[in-house]
Amino acid sequence: MVKIGDKIKIISMNGEPQYAGKIGVVEHIDDAGQIHGTWGGCAIIPNVDEYEIITNNKEQKNA
Repeated sequence: MVKIGDKIKIISMNGEPQYAGKIGVVEHIDDAGQIHGTWGGCAIIPNVDEYEIITNNKEQKNA
């Protein structure tokens, strides 16, 4: 489960191919569960978009 302060890498974002490969830090998780962070203007939608949580130089895949 992602939390504020986690570093993540976007694998794919539905309808937003320019975000693939971007890395950022989670700044906010809204009431709908969408994840907002330093990678740009779009929020990640869990169970729709694919991302990895980066911890201790390891990547944990989430979809």
